[in-house]
Amino acid sequence: MTIVEKILAKKAHLDSVKPGDNVWVDVDNLLTHDVTGPGAIAIFKLEFGEDAKVWDKDRVILIPDHYIFTKNAHAIRNLEYVKQFALDQDLTHYYEPFTSNYKGVCHVAIMEEGHLLPGDVLFGTDSHTCSAGAFGMFASGIGNTDGGYILGTGKLWVKVPETMRFTFNGKLPKYIMGKDIVLNVINDIGFDGATYKTMQFDGDAISSLNMEERMTICNMAIEAGGKNGLVPADTKTIEFVTNKSNKPFTVFTADEDAKYHTSIEYNAADLEPM
Repeated sequence: MTIVEKILAKKAHLDSVKPGDNVWVDVDNLLTHDVTGPGAIAIFKLEFGEDAKVWDKDRVILIPDHYIFTKNAHAIRNLEYVKQFALDQDLTHYYEPFTSNYKGVCHVAIMEEGHLLPGDVLFGTDSHTCSAGAFGMFASGIGNTDGGYILGTGKLWVKVPETMRFTFNGKLPKYIMGKDIVLNVINDIGFDGATYKTMQFDGDAISSLNMEERMTICNMAIEAGGKNGLVPADTKTIEFVTNKSNKPFTVFTADEDAKYHTSIEYNAADLEPM
């Protein structure tokens, strides 16, 4: 199995899965914010009850970050709505704007606050949740209906994606950054070239990058239609997460005979700025 297949198999309590399988997976964390949060919360209340409690108040991460600098009445209403929900649910990880607890943009905050761990499953009601795949985990954006369902159950029905593998060999020129790497790939496969697939980035050149650059690469998996982006966890990943969290985690590696939808190799020295 590939890395993603192993992660989903574990979270589905199965010995193995293959692309195309539909499985119920346990969700480690749900991320939401002030734009999509109200919709997901409304669906949760509609389906589970006005007074229902979320499946685990320690696993819902609520970070308002999109509308916080506007006085628009509708935007402010969103902020008030999610704040009241956080208070009603006693959410452990509510990062309220304009307080000492605020951490900024959600995708960066979840990294800095130790919420991202290898082998975990993260869903977020934001398309760029795939950024977190830089930590060797399965992270994907979902819609409000799925978000509402996870709030109530902590599970989601998922189709196992095929994996496209992009290997970057050699040493990167000093003028090449993470965004150049992923834009080169998208230029080659097209903006829909990875539709509902895992985009896995590996090789010596990827291993040389810090976590921020890896997040930039995985962030743009959605820009090629990808289900998720992934960089295999390594010593840099482990060092980063152990400095942020004391929670246990599992590093998965692909089997030698793992099957990939596509395997493309790049000579890192040939990359050009995009």
